[in-house]
Amino acid sequence: MTSDKNARRNFLKSASAGIVSSAAASAAMFGPPLNASTTTAQVHTTTSHVHDVTLFGAKGDGKTLDSPVINKAIEAAAAAGGGTVFFPAGTYLCYSIHLRSNVALHLDHAATILAADPPADSPSAAPAYDLAESNSPWESYQDFGHNHWHNSLIWGEGLENIAIYGTGLIWGKGLSRGWGPGPKAETPGVANKSIALKNCHNVLLRDFSILHGGHFGILATGVDNLHIDSLKIDTNRDGMDIDCCRNVRVSNCSVNSPWDDAICPKSSFALGYARAAEFLTIDNCYVTGAYQEGTLLDGTFKRFAPDEKVGRNGRIKLGTESNGGFRHITISNCIFDGCHGLALESVDGALLEDIVITNITMRDIVSAPIFMRLGARMRGPEGVPVGALRRILISNLVCSNAASNICSIISGIPDHPIEDIRLENILIQHQGGGAAESAWLHLPEKEKDYPEPTMFGATPAHGFYLRHVQHLRMNGVKIITQQPDARPAFALDDVQSTDFFQVKAPHPATPGVPVFSLKNVQNFSVGRSKPVPDTDLDAAEEKEL
Repeated sequence: MTSDKNARRNFLKSASAGIVSSAAASAAMFGPPLNASTTTAQVHTTTSHVHDVTLFGAKGDGKTLDSPVINKAIEAAAAAGGGTVFFPAGTYLCYSIHLRSNVALHLDHAATILAADPPADSPSAAPAYDLAESNSPWESYQDFGHNHWHNSLIWGEGLENIAIYGTGLIWGKGLSRGWGPGPKAETPGVANKSIALKNCHNVLLRDFSILHGGHFGILATGVDNLHIDSLKIDTNRDGMDIDCCRNVRVSNCSVNSPWDDAICPKSSFALGYARAAEFLTIDNCYVTGAYQEGTLLDGTFKRFAPDEKVGRNGRIKLGTESNGGFRHITISNCIFDGCHGLALESVDGALLEDIVITNITMRDIVSAPIFMRLGARMRGPEGVPVGALRRILISNLVCSNAASNICSIISGIPDHPIEDIRLENILIQHQGGGAAESAWLHLPEKEKDYPEPTMFGATPAHGFYLRHVQHLRMNGVKIITQQPDARPAFALDDVQSTDFFQVKAPHPATPGVPVFSLKNVQNFSVGRSKPVPDTDLDAAEEKEL
């Protein structure tokens, strides 16, 4: 018994020593534990690893320009071998903030980095945002926003081990959105991105919010090992563009972006070569274009009036810039609300392949719930062949109250079909009401056009329009209409090797209107589906079921 007590006493002594040692190490890194009398200055002056911007002279009053001293704090942290630059509660009026390797920005609760209005005079006469750097000779292959990074509120290039975190706010009040009223992005001294990163690795963005983020809330180009977690973005154009990046995790984010896309992987030619966006996961995210700007962040969730002219984009889209391609990507457990649906686009000669999308819920979708487009816009260096879109699995998707003018679209171009597509356990409810004359529409190819679900106009089907596709399987797909629709549920044109199993569609609203409209179809099979009988066809030039 005595030996057991001694052993227990020695264990507790050892554990206590370990706890004390651990606490000492924690204090050395993060400062002493807080108590009621501890001030912010005391916490953040006890270690050289934490640099409080107010101790460098930042006022945080929303009136004084704080970016010069904030940049000094960042330089001091970098010179010390790395550390944290801390923003206590306050509003920090800023022009460009320069990130550095091994330095994190910590935005405390109620801390706001506020983008200052650009100067009325030239940048040589007054403080201003950093000038847009040259990206010649590749600038013609992307729009202005994708070609420059330095003209931003916060930017970094060629960095490693950087972070922006904390529950504060980045408010891009003085940023350009790239078009429309307000400062023009091309004007020297004007910025159009909240956060821009180029050729960086080991990056963490976590917990903060972005309001009115400009053309891009986040533009990450050539960034590897990127983790974006628990952000709220309520903005006037793109939420986040993830361009030519590898090993990326986007998790637990909410994005309201009525005028552009919410989460948008891309693979442009902005780096001067074709680099794929790959090894990317997007999960547990909410994307929407339904709400007035700012009302997602303040929790009021004010919807636009039905007749208000707003794009309601707000979606997850792979593309449009697609020079390098998209590979090995998963999208799961995401919500689409009052916006466009999923979009997968390869139009600049890239491979878009090996994509899995699962557990998606959609409501009030304003165009095609699912849009896949292989095209030949070919904005990039000459001599590149048309790309490919293949090996895509979409499963466990439910969509309610979608608009009916445009159905889901999977469309390649002549001699370049979309290949190896599998759709499983999908339920799409749309408003219905399509007119019988729409069933006879022949849609133009528009091979070189900018890809959008609206590019073809009204579709001749109300469920799926499939053109230039091969090796497609639909299993457990159900289409529901709120009002009778006089178009076929499925229209197929130049489609080979398709299987439809346990597919359900409403009975045609008009006598003589088929469920399936087939044109130039080979190796077609439908089984255990309603309201059509089991059918196998080797070839059908024109046929209705």
